Amino acid sequence: METFQDFGETQVPERSAGSIITHAFEMYKGIFLYAIGAILLMIAISVIIQPVSGFDSDAVMEEMRSSPESFGENIWGIPGIKTYYGLSGLISILLMPLYVGIIYLANRYNLKQKLSFSDLFIGYRQNFLNIILYAVISSIIMTIAFAMCVLPGFFVLPFLLLGYPILLFENASFSEALSKAFEIGKKNYGTLLGASFLGILISICGIFLCGIGIIFTACFYLVVMYSAYCAYCGRPRAIEENMG
Repeated sequence: METFQDFGETQVPERSAGSIITHAFEMYKGIFLYAIGAILLMIAISVIIQPVSGFDSDAVMEEMRSSPESFGENIWGIPGIKTYYGLSGLISILLMPLYVGIIYLANRYNLKQKLSFSDLFIGYRQNFLNIILYAVISSIIMTIAFAMCVLPGFFVLPFLLLGYPILLFENASFSEALSKAFEIGKKNYGTLLGASFLGILISICGIFLCGIGIIFTACFYLVVMYSAYCAYCGRPRAIEENMG
């Protein structure tokens, strides 16, 4: 494992929530078109899943209208719904490397390097297995935390904020990423909690712009991850892709 740090003429935020968010805004302005492309790709794939699974959304609406009191009990009897949710869960996990691609694009923009749509897919070419394992474990942690009256989920965010950048820039294993992200989160909890909370709010604020606005803001939180990594680990140098 190798840590990449460059403290020369770099654009690195201070270790404060406000500075991290400001830095993330600057980075996001340079890559938001690629972020929108990633979201549209995810939406397109999710749309394809429905006919493939044989799931009929009209049947769900009809079930809700005809038997609202027993909808929860009967929903799993709707043809194709188990396959649909199974495929949706699997595809969601397999799309997680795109998150790493957004972070990679933010670093390339920070380094004033040329950006390419293919940069979004670096997570499929480098450290893929560890990214998937980390995605599964962190998703389980967050699901459990948010299921506990929602609020605990926000308190867990700082411990996972740096996981994806560590996987990318340090080529770490999923366990190393979890461990290092937790340690940094524990030592700098207040700042990372503030940055996480603000990042989440900004990411979901697009939903108030006729709903479709979420396409423009959804990936902002990923850039907050990058900016927080820069603040606590130094801005990464350009990395060469390698298989692993």
